[in-house]
Amino acid sequence: MTHHADAPELDAARLLLAKMGVSPEDLLGVSAPKPQAPTFADYIPEVAKAVSPGTRRVYGTYWNRILEHWGHRHLDEPTTLEIQQLAETVRSQVVVRRNARGGRGAAEHLIAAIRCVYNHAVADKLITEADNPAKNATKPRRLASTRRALPENRLKEINHIAATTGDDPALDTLILRLHIETACRRGGALALTLRDLDPDQCLIRLHEKGETIRWQPVSPTLMTHLREHAQHRGATKPTDQVLRYRNHQPITKRRYDHLWTRIGQHLPWVHTQGVSTHWLRHTTLTWVERSHSYAIARAYAGHTTTSSDTGTTTAYTQAGITEIATALATLTNEPHPLATNTPTATKTA
Repeated sequence: MTHHADAPELDAARLLLAKMGVSPEDLLGVSAPKPQAPTFADYIPEVAKAVSPGTRRVYGTYWNRILEHWGHRHLDEPTTLEIQQLAETVRSQVVVRRNARGGRGAAEHLIAAIRCVYNHAVADKLITEADNPAKNATKPRRLASTRRALPENRLKEINHIAATTGDDPALDTLILRLHIETACRRGGALALTLRDLDPDQCLIRLHEKGETIRWQPVSPTLMTHLREHAQHRGATKPTDQVLRYRNHQPITKRRYDHLWTRIGQHLPWVHTQGVSTHWLRHTTLTWVERSHSYAIARAYAGHTTTSSDTGTTTAYTQAGITEIATALATLTNEPHPLATNTPTATKTA
């Protein structure tokens, strides 16, 4: 006898098949034709539109390298081995700079950039997670950082050269003091605008990597110099950049490159060790940690609690802006409106 399934039975069968990830075509041994994945040339521009400006800035160079080599290829064509080979090709062609680490950073960024592309492709169901060739690509092992805190006498040497050489000592010394006081990153200093200055509370708003925004205490002296510098160099609108050349044009990262090249010409140890602005961040944060606490140093740096932090206690022991201001007051030996006290300490800035 032939049994004809009614509608409820068919619905139940479809539901069971859906839970099992099986289609009726699979039961018949007939698979639906798989649409062809887009090419890298078609898909990477779409991914670039979907990421943040910071991500686009970091990965853009490496996406261009992928397009140079694989622009015509489809996403489902390269293998994990080919991705590793491309990373090594990029690594071997990197421009050797004074702080070069054998191209490891270039290879790491290439793999991260292509993983970003494939993660979006998986989300768009253009390929399956099992077919993602980038997930098993191995990034080069990171070497321990050579950056470290500078002793006070070395910091004085750097400040002296910046103040006595070059075509704009006022700008260069202001840049150094800004980084020494705040331990901010280069991007944060370059993004500083007039509307990011709060002279009443001696705070500056920093826009840094990962689209983080935070208010950082500065000394009254630094706040005064920042405002006067911006005013004398043509900054008038709230969105105008604070740090500017004498011709009223905003500075770029090239000013930092020229500054450290010049300092390295006068101080050979700076050139030999590859000292850069980030060393100032190490210097200040090390001092804060030694003089105050780890929690205050984390807050001073603008670091947030993540799953990688040791123990859950860090979520309950975060330092606030008052403690940061107190540490700054000790560092600069200047009172700050948000500081609870100004303990006596040896100045390092």
